[in-house]
Amino acid sequence: MNFIVTIGREYGSGGRFVGRLLAEALNVNFYDNELLAKASQESGLNQAIFENYDEKKDGFFSGIYPSGMGFDVSMGQKVFLAQFDTIRKIAQTESAVIVGRCADYVLKDNPNVISIFIDAPIEDRVNRAVKYYNMDPKKAKDTIIKMDKKRKNYYNFYTDKNWGDANSYDLCINSSIGVEKCVELIKNYVMLRLEKGEKHE
Repeated sequence: MNFIVTIGREYGSGGRFVGRLLAEALNVNFYDNELLAKASQESGLNQAIFENYDEKKDGFFSGIYPSGMGFDVSMGQKVFLAQFDTIRKIAQTESAVIVGRCADYVLKDNPNVISIFIDAPIEDRVNRAVKYYNMDPKKAKDTIIKMDKKRKNYYNFYTDKNWGDANSYDLCINSSIGVEKCVELIKNYVMLRLEKGEKHE
């Protein structure tokens, strides 16, 4: 049975690290920037375009459209739709961990999707940005606020849910307990969900 774990995350919360280690622990593929490369290859759009429009709100959007772009949409929306198709194809063919890109919403009708949100106190996120991204503490805080706003606008723009709202996810975790503990907790939750799914088959 294929399953997908989607991870939404606050900037500096360690969500990407959690996702990568979780994929290793579950022995499945991991998609973060890897998704951009795959979507670029499948859509024929240059990867630089995906990187430029990655998780950015762009123009007006009235819902998720199926594949085929015969209608007039912005480049940002073309990027989203290409990622949308790629995410669906991934879910149809393999188990994986996918970070961001509204993957939880794209796959909302898939019963084998487990959506996670990773957050952390602002102090912890500033410390992580300073340690891992070599940022000045003041710049780190400003960047965190800016990136969180960008991710929130993108998510709320393309979905009918609220970014970071516990009601939008299966599991929300404060990463101040440590990345490894987060991975352990999520893995246990995934195993319980899969076991429950097998019993219902």
